Amino acid sequence: MELKWTGKALSDLARLYEFLAPVNKLAAVRTVQAITTAPTSLLANPRIGERLEEFEPREVRRILIGHYEMRYEIQESTIYLLRLWHTREDR
Repeated sequence: MELKWTGKALSDLARLYEFLAPVNKLAAVRTVQAITTAPTSLLANPRIGERLEEFEPREVRRILIGHYEMRYEIQESTIYLLRLWHTREDR
């Protein structure tokens, strides 16, 4: 398995950093580091996240990383990281 970040997921990551950095730059860096390293656990257990049935027949799942939700899709031997946001955001 391999991990690939989509453009939207990378944009979400940048947006979260830009939101946090003016308040506490160190916290912003730590949050981004935690979010970027967490998906590596999916390589060993790709189906650990909750399956989101509204995306059927695609295999889209979600995991929580602290207060952040990450959605990802499994396609053959690739895990695509799709979107990322704080759970308090209105989505």
